[in-house]
Amino acid sequence: MIALLSTLTLALALSSTPVSPSARNAPVVAPAADSLKTMYSVGGVRVIHRRANVSTVVTNIYLLGGVRSAPAGRSGIENFLLQVGERGTAKYPRDVLRRSLARTGSEMVIESREDWTMIGARTTPTALDSTWAILADRVMSPRLDSADVEFVREQLLSALRQRSDSPDAMLAYLSDSTAFAGSSYALSPVGTEGTIANTTHAELVRFQREQIVKSRILLVVVGNVDRATVERMVSGTLASLPAGSYGWTMPDTLPTGGSDALIVRRAVPTNYLQGSFQGPPATSSDAAALRVASAVLSGRLFGEVRSKRNLTYAVSANYSDRALTSVGLYVTTTFPDSVVALMAAEVGRLQTFEIQTNYLLPIIQQFITEYFLENESSTAQANFLTRALLYRGDFLAGERFVSDLRAVTGADVRRVARRYFQNPRWVYIGDPSRVSREKLTGF
Repeated sequence: MIALLSTLTLALALSSTPVSPSARNAPVVAPAADSLKTMYSVGGVRVIHRRANVSTVVTNIYLLGGVRSAPAGRSGIENFLLQVGERGTAKYPRDVLRRSLARTGSEMVIESREDWTMIGARTTPTALDSTWAILADRVMSPRLDSADVEFVREQLLSALRQRSDSPDAMLAYLSDSTAFAGSSYALSPVGTEGTIANTTHAELVRFQREQIVKSRILLVVVGNVDRATVERMVSGTLASLPAGSYGWTMPDTLPTGGSDALIVRRAVPTNYLQGSFQGPPATSSDAAALRVASAVLSGRLFGEVRSKRNLTYAVSANYSDRALTSVGLYVTTTFPDSVVALMAAEVGRLQTFEIQTNYLLPIIQQFITEYFLENESSTAQANFLTRALLYRGDFLAGERFVSDLRAVTGADVRRVARRYFQNPRWVYIGDPSRVSREKLTGF
């Protein structure tokens, strides 16, 4: 998810003096175009490769499609399958697999998202060959022993049950299922208790056989490794998978609808509230302006709700960087009705009054700086390249990120606020007597 600019800095920046035209035209420090980024195919496996003079190597295998690739009623099956692979593969029994990773200090991670499921390794150049062999075998040939499947099932079910113990975790889950009702984004990438409990061993075996194919795979390698090494690794492993017929497409846009509210009674010290605005597809020219508008709104909410009135310790407007974008209004407070009224007023200000474009420059400059600082790690760079390819159709499109943001004007901010900051879908967790459904739905 996109990093958000400090809300305190935003609040101060919006009350500062305008920036002169000469300052606005000054260059912004950003990563230069990188000639070491390349994309190629190895035996039908697409590879994005970024050479970097760092001490670690990141190899991420993205299975494209995310929740859309799960059979009906089986969300989370891909995460389930990859987790079972940690129990052993055709070539590497569990104990051998674990000892090998421990000996080299390598790490494997799984990340399930709406648009992809990723399994990756973090290792050193000297341990790359042995670590890659294990990673590739986990994808291609997990053992899927019945006892291991049941062991992992219980682990996943335990984690899903704990989701309801954390108001924030529960809020995030319910917000997506409410805001994106009727679309694949309403499904949890890690599944639910029902989908995990009902996924059979035979379904996992069939999913492995039918869905783990080259056309669904995108490999992203970031680190100090040459192309010949990557080609050798892939040609001896993933390139032998079936080709398949998968083709990435952007998810369908969502139907428009009115505001709604889901209120969950929970005895907690404070109340948790999130309202979600549907945004444009990430391919839209409005996406950059919506990033800026959400950052501006976040700063204003911080200033009005926390700094001036001390009604919360946490309030924000968060831009969700997915194929279908969205903005979430988040707050935890003992005075939800008062906060909702303040949120509505600040949204109304953005929709009514046009910010001078010069006022936006310091916000955008710091936004760019913090965004790239948070994308300095090799892992973050791999995700950045993947989003650029999937959402913009070009793995180098991320290099246009700075110019897209700097082109945003005050008129753009007002326009996207009017277009997208409407009909929020709310989720409230806490004391129902403290919040008015009418105020939420009439936002």
